[in-house]
Amino acid sequence: AMKLVLVALAIVLAVAAAKDDDLRQELLRRVEQDQAARFAAMDWMKSHGGTSAIGSYDLAPDQQVELKRLTSRIEQIDAENTKWLKTVLDQHGWPTKSLAGKDGAHAVWLLVQHADRDTKFQRHCLDLMSKLPKGEIPPQDVAYLTDRVLLAEGKMQLYGTQFAPKDGKLQPKPIEDEPNVDARRAAVGLPPMAEYVKILDEQYGPAKKQSE
Repeated sequence: AMKLVLVALAIVLAVAAAKDDDLRQELLRRVEQDQAARFAAMDWMKSHGGTSAIGSYDLAPDQQVELKRLTSRIEQIDAENTKWLKTVLDQHGWPTKSLAGKDGAHAVWLLVQHADRDTKFQRHCLDLMSKLPKGEIPPQDVAYLTDRVLLAEGKMQLYGTQFAPKDGKLQPKPIEDEPNVDARRAAVGLPPMAEYVKILDEQYGPAKKQSE
C-alpha cells in the first residue's frame, strides 16, 4: 500500500512540475508507441533465430514479409514523430523539464535519437539542448545525442554510447581519444565503458543492436 502511495505521489509531482501537461502526455504516448514497435521487432527476430536487424539468417518468404512489416512500422513511427517534433519546437521551443516535466524532457530526447533519417534535424536539436540552462535536461541525454550526431556527420563519437554488432558481439563505434573516454563519461554521469558493455550484454544479448 505504501508503495502505491509513493508511486501516486511521484506521478502527481511529475504532473505538477510540467507547465504543459498535454505536451508531456503526448510525448510519453509517442515514446510508448516507439518502444512497443521496436521491442516487437526485436522479440520477433529473437524468436526466429536472429539477434540483430542486420543479422544474417534464413527466412521463409512469408517471414521476410512479416519482418518488413515490423521494420516498416518503426520507420513510419519515426517519420511521424520527427514531423510532429518539428511543429513542437516551432511552437514551444525545446520541451525542457520545466515545460514538459522530467519524464517529458527525457521522452523528447528519445524521439530525437530515433530521427536518424533527418540528421540535420538531430544536429539542430543537439544545438538547442546544448544551450539549455543546467538542470533542464540530463547531461547523459546530451552525451547520447552528441555521439549520434557526430557519427552521422562522419566523425568519431566522444562518449562511447553507440554500439553495433560485430563478430558476434557488441562493440563500440569509433571513439575519439578513446583512452580518456571514461573521464568524459564520468563528467556527464555515465558509468565506465566496461560496466556499460556488461549492461548492454545483459539487456540485449550478444550482437543485439541497442534500441536506443
